Amino acid sequence: MERSGALFERDLERLYKLGFRPINVTEYLSGNFNLPPGASPVILTFDDANPSQIQLLDDGSVDPKSGFGILQKFSAAHPDFPPKAVYFVLPELWGQPSFRTKKIEIIQAEGGEIANHTMTHPNLSKLSDSAVQKELAEPFQLLSDYKANPEYLALPLGISPKNKSLLNGFSWQGKPIKFKAVFLVGANPAPAPGSENFNPLRIPRIQACEGDYGLDFWLDKLEKGKVKPYVAP
Repeated sequence: MERSGALFERDLERLYKLGFRPINVTEYLSGNFNLPPGASPVILTFDDANPSQIQLLDDGSVDPKSGFGILQKFSAAHPDFPPKAVYFVLPELWGQPSFRTKKIEIIQAEGGEIANHTMTHPNLSKLSDSAVQKELAEPFQLLSDYKANPEYLALPLGISPKNKSLLNGFSWQGKPIKFKAVFLVGANPAPAPGSENFNPLRIPRIQACEGDYGLDFWLDKLEKGKVKPYVAP
């Protein structure tokens, strides 16, 4: 799902006014959100490593029109809203190969994380077990040089493999592959870690899109008191 820059700016402003502040997956899983009093946690996620998410100009600075550039500008105007997000990537890693390492360093310096979205974005339910294992395991090697988080996985299209037990872990080329978190596509808020509804291998997300069960749908519910998020004491 792509979001225009103008709509992304609007999303950030609305989230901010409603008291949301960014956290990453590691913080979410630990339950240690480190939020200011009265704030609620939100994880901003980007899938597919689309080049529009982060681009650098020739001088190495962040393109202000890219997603990270927009987030960075918003954060500069709202210092209590860090430009922290989680990127579920494919091997292309936003293009610009000469800037790959620098982009990752910029993201991580702000508390962001680089995570696993498989190698080719397939429908995992249509693959054999061995093909699924290859798709899930090879990003561990791809991301090994970047202190990334391949143990956090966003399922392509939100679809699990036929053999769901593979998400519990398996051995690949003599190495253990274990996932700490598996994210779906949508379409409702994620439960609090430790709650009876929390399953780290099936974490829902809300898509930044229009219509039923999109971001505005849920924020409208929040404003009407029909949804109650966690609020830091």
